[in-house]
Amino acid sequence: MGRIIKRILAGILLLVVALAVVLAVNTMRYKPAAISQAEPFDLGADIDAAARTLSEAVTYQTVSDDLSRPDFPAFVRFVETTYPRVNATMTREVLAPNTPLYKWQGSDDSLQPVLLAAHYDVVPVAPWSLDKWVHPPYDGAISDGFVWGRGTLDDKGALVAMMTAAEKLIADGFTPKRTVYFSFGGDEEIGGDGAKAVAEHLTAQGIRLAWALDEGSFVLDKIIPGLDQPVASINLSEKGYLTLELVAKSAGGHSSMPPRVTAVGRIARAVERLQANPVPGGLTGVSDEFFDALGRYFPLGQRVAFANRWLTEPLLERILSAAPSTDAMLRTTTAPTMLTGSTKENVLATQATATINFRLHPRDSIEDVVAHVRETIADPEIEVRHAPGFASPASPVSSSQAQGYKDIEASILSAFGPLATVPGLTIAATDARHYATAADAAYRINPFKIEGHDLERFHGINERLSVENLGRGINFFGDLLRKQ
Repeated sequence: MGRIIKRILAGILLLVVALAVVLAVNTMRYKPAAISQAEPFDLGADIDAAARTLSEAVTYQTVSDDLSRPDFPAFVRFVETTYPRVNATMTREVLAPNTPLYKWQGSDDSLQPVLLAAHYDVVPVAPWSLDKWVHPPYDGAISDGFVWGRGTLDDKGALVAMMTAAEKLIADGFTPKRTVYFSFGGDEEIGGDGAKAVAEHLTAQGIRLAWALDEGSFVLDKIIPGLDQPVASINLSEKGYLTLELVAKSAGGHSSMPPRVTAVGRIARAVERLQANPVPGGLTGVSDEFFDALGRYFPLGQRVAFANRWLTEPLLERILSAAPSTDAMLRTTTAPTMLTGSTKENVLATQATATINFRLHPRDSIEDVVAHVRETIADPEIEVRHAPGFASPASPVSSSQAQGYKDIEASILSAFGPLATVPGLTIAATDARHYATAADAAYRINPFKIEGHDLERFHGINERLSVENLGRGINFFGDLLRKQ
């Protein structure tokens, strides 16, 4: 008996040693990619002048809650007059609503054209927040090395960067080989009809873009826990958008004689079931590509888990699902946002409604999500219907091996120096989903470096862009355009 026990223990020890060896070998092979490098590039543009241009751009109150504002056509004219060489060299059409589309004719018509995009509409500034701004949101103050104001980060800074680069390249006598389009949407924050019009316009002319580049991510510095070096996330796709309403009806009546389950109770139960049972996710598709690339840069402990997913994947997915930021990369998210019921506390609701917003992962269709909702709430007394407003599937997933991605990656490195680059997923909606319908690929990144404290400035208080960042953005677009 003793010999048998010893043999069993020896076998267990051998298995443990073998497992340790496998884990170690896999982890050694799963090395961080060498921090990429590229030849530094400086376009030689006047950065201070560009900062003054961005400052003036901020003063146009192109707030997307009212597209009838005169600021919108005024801003389009501002772009026209600010870049005289661009407007003398390129052709321009203004599509509704107030969306200028520039065409820089290339020298080789056999090459597919590309498109660079930005939007100039901005979200409103909450009146209660005005006294919390260091500088008034539409003054465009230049102070402490920053241009301050609504739209600097989202997204007038990118527009100024790419147009400044184009203006300087034209002044230097450069002409691209392939035709380059520039599209500047005026209603991205409310659905992007302008970008949609551009895509339809190009398609109607038989033009198929090799790729389009729009906003969607940034160079992230000290934002991802555990990573010391900046990470440029070049996003290959963006999530879809869907809002559903759950509606329960009942006879109503006085609250002193309620039924066992009221309309409000039925809706509350349905919402709880949806939150407890999210749409299934996982490390597949673009999520796999993102975390596999990113995991290689983590410290040893986390790297062991990412390198041995054959063993750790269930645990890894649970860990990633625990944080909202990483959970959103794994799955279609479920967000109950609005509830309605009775208009008086002692009156039973004859109708109760819950509004649920979903951001669709590329693996899920709108039909998939609706089916998941019906199955999860398991209540035939609840009507599931589409809420008013737009809905859109996730955009196609572009290739991280295509030349367009490689050009964007190389230009990021030329502008920012050595850093980690990874293919990612945009979890919110941008105009890129519309441009993607007219392109073989669509990529998403703004060439600006942001830190954790910058995140609250998006659509928030004290939005700003550093002059240094603006300069790097100009160099990025300048280098990218030189590659075309």
